[in-house]
Amino acid sequence: MIDLVLRSIAKGLLRLRYRVRVRGLEEVRARGTRGILFLPNHPALIDPVLVVTFLWKTFRPRPLADEDQISRWPLSWVARYVGMRPIPDIRTRGLDAAERIRRVIADCQAGLAAGENIVLYPSGHLYRSRYENLRGNSAAEQLVKSTPAARVVLVRTRGLWGSVFSLAGGGFPSLGAGMKKGLWALGKSLVFFAPRRDVTIELFEPEDLPRDAGRAEFNAYLERFYNEDAPPNLYVPYSPWEGGGRVELPDPPTRGPVAESGDVPEATRQIVLEHLRQRLEVNELRDTDRLSQDLGMDSLAKAELVVWLGAEFGQQVADVTALETVADVLLAARGEAMARRQVDLRPVPPGWFRSAGEGRLSPPAADSLTQALLEQARLSPGQVIVADQVSGALSYRGLLIAILALKPLIARLPGERVGIMLPASVGATITYFAALFAGKTPVMVNWTTGARNIAHALELLGVRCVLTARPLVARIEGQGADLGGVKDRFAYLEDLRRQIGVTARLWAVYQGYCDWADLERARPTEVAAILLTSGSEALPKAVPLTHANILANLRDVLGCYALYPHDRLVGFLPPFHSFGLSVTMILPLLGGMPVVYHANPTDAWVLARLIQAYRATIVVGTPTFLYGIVRTAEPEQLASLRIAVTGAEKCPERTYAALAAACPQLKVLEGYGASECSPIIAANPEHAPRPGTIGTILPSYEYAIVDPDTLAPVPQGRTGMLLVRGPSVFGGYMGEAASPFVEHAGSAWYRTGDLVTQDADGYLTFRGRLKRFVKLGGEMISLPAIEAVLEAHFGGEPDEGPVLAVEATASEEHPEIVLFTTRELDRREVNEHIRAAHLSALHNVARVVRVDEIPVLGTGKTDYRALRQRIESAQPARVG
Repeated sequence: MIDLVLRSIAKGLLRLRYRVRVRGLEEVRARGTRGILFLPNHPALIDPVLVVTFLWKTFRPRPLADEDQISRWPLSWVARYVGMRPIPDIRTRGLDAAERIRRVIADCQAGLAAGENIVLYPSGHLYRSRYENLRGNSAAEQLVKSTPAARVVLVRTRGLWGSVFSLAGGGFPSLGAGMKKGLWALGKSLVFFAPRRDVTIELFEPEDLPRDAGRAEFNAYLERFYNEDAPPNLYVPYSPWEGGGRVELPDPPTRGPVAESGDVPEATRQIVLEHLRQRLEVNELRDTDRLSQDLGMDSLAKAELVVWLGAEFGQQVADVTALETVADVLLAARGEAMARRQVDLRPVPPGWFRSAGEGRLSPPAADSLTQALLEQARLSPGQVIVADQVSGALSYRGLLIAILALKPLIARLPGERVGIMLPASVGATITYFAALFAGKTPVMVNWTTGARNIAHALELLGVRCVLTARPLVARIEGQGADLGGVKDRFAYLEDLRRQIGVTARLWAVYQGYCDWADLERARPTEVAAILLTSGSEALPKAVPLTHANILANLRDVLGCYALYPHDRLVGFLPPFHSFGLSVTMILPLLGGMPVVYHANPTDAWVLARLIQAYRATIVVGTPTFLYGIVRTAEPEQLASLRIAVTGAEKCPERTYAALAAACPQLKVLEGYGASECSPIIAANPEHAPRPGTIGTILPSYEYAIVDPDTLAPVPQGRTGMLLVRGPSVFGGYMGEAASPFVEHAGSAWYRTGDLVTQDADGYLTFRGRLKRFVKLGGEMISLPAIEAVLEAHFGGEPDEGPVLAVEATASEEHPEIVLFTTRELDRREVNEHIRAAHLSALHNVARVVRVDEIPVLGTGKTDYRALRQRIESAQPARVG
């Protein structure tokens, strides 16, 4: 009875908008109603609802559905009632989802054998045009081959391309928003007078289905059926009062960013192409070859490719949609992969655009970050200040309520220090400030350095608990990382939230509106955050930054740059990144500037949409991320931007040129900093930026440019090492790390180890690093650390002289690590020893160069200058 009522209601509601005709059902039913695999096309979000509704009475099929889509009420209830099998999205979950997908497919095999009927969408995604494109997807092919006794029925739905639930409008559709629009239109049309969209559902059980064919032939057969006489993009009015009637519209443009892989170093190119040739068993590859359509790679194969990229190059690809062509794989090897995933954005709340005041943002006068946050919140408690696509938007009051609810749970965690391993997000912001108010010292955990470095840092700092989130951990493990050695310390925010009872939630709301005394009484520890930075050896160093350090740096920034309450910042750098913590998390909240977060900095399409939707005026990111956004976005999506702040690596000419072409109004302010300095040391002034320089030193610093050996000042225009001192500079590393300070002119100075020149106007230009470091993937990679590992395995006798040396190519954008050796060494074996020493894959050798001897100086030490000249002259004896 309940089943009949629900089916009648569903059909009744659907028929208010759709005139549905089902063809072929009787023919299929005549041959039996059990053990059938239905394979439909997927033109719109609504077609699974239509298909299941009109098949339910006869076949009661169990669909496979994206677990994220069916996890929200009321779809979650419908999913349970219908018996949907949830399937994770391998595009974002990586290999973590692969085994679960295999189990679901095996469950479907067993279900078909037992007489169940299954609905599986072969494409796994919505139409991008009027034609179905299965790409290299393999699920349908595998299931058909593994169940030879099962009947296969193809289902072709027509008439939905152009619907509000399709991609025909150019944006990603929302099931909820579409239903709201439909209900509003029904009201305007007096319900029964609404125009109806003609939809046909055709069932066809082919006799010539190529069950035993390869994937390409099998998918091509399905595509021919789905795409036969494909109807156009048709707009159907929503009310009889609309003029114009039904209109055929052009399909949306499918243009994506053109991957330009010409700058990828030759050694990296050869490593990638050789791997793809072996993996795909092909001889010739072009940069333009599409992984799915041309080379037959499905999502699982792409996920395995993501893991290989992480192991070989240390570059993390958060979404397999970033890998569409061979050129994309080459760029991913250099850390420049940009995802193409289309998502539905939450509506932007009207309060987001409501400015809280006039005039420039002023520096906070408080002595601690917690006091500064409370003072800013008092000025405008209702101001919407943070937002993301998971938590939505929160005002200052909403943020404090969340902090008040979480604070007691963090206070009960063991230890004085608590780890935080979260991406840029509202949740990370709440967790960080809740930890401060709870009297804990936050340790910002960098998950990209690998489990061994994480474990070392936690042991060094006595951290017994790390606050994190299951989706992040699943994503990290899905990229091939092994977190087994540290997972026992993880405390998941999802679990902590469930511990917040109704009484605690109501009390937090009361406090948020009426009584902030609990927060005002908080006494945070002197250290506001501990960051982990690269050391001269394999293990990271701990950098404690005090409240005074961070506030001094923020006062410099707000004093030098004209930022306003109507400015809006888009933040995507993770909070373990010193810029991510200070500039995109702390500065907006303490200054009163709204910030919208996105957890994945390579998700360029989503970031471009966020910039447009939230009318962001300021973007902060590395040159790589900024270039990814600008080469992906349409110019109108970036029209609101006025400032781009960049640093952490040299900003190349191509990024300046791309930003200037797409955003003529944009000022690019390149800067320079260090975690040890909270972090900004120098930046280009807004009124007179000079591309190619790192700007001028911030006013609170004293600085000197000196000879690296004698520490004597060098003349203007000459290259020297930069020394700085001031209130933003930390007090020294924790643990047994060597002091970074030197005595100069009667005072202690922080020794940056970086070489610069200064012009007559005070602008600095970065000239290189004194120590043998190379910057890869945003991390400082120690060449001596690599050399020490290899010496332990391949080194010669003491009187034999050096048998190997490690150097890097001179490129600031795409450096490669090169091993010179007098021995016959295989690059793969070399990198296996590097991995065995628990160095991250960023340390991997890209080239092995066989030489007759390693050049040495008169002192007997390796002559690295001669090796660099050899690399630059491109005259190695032989490359392995």
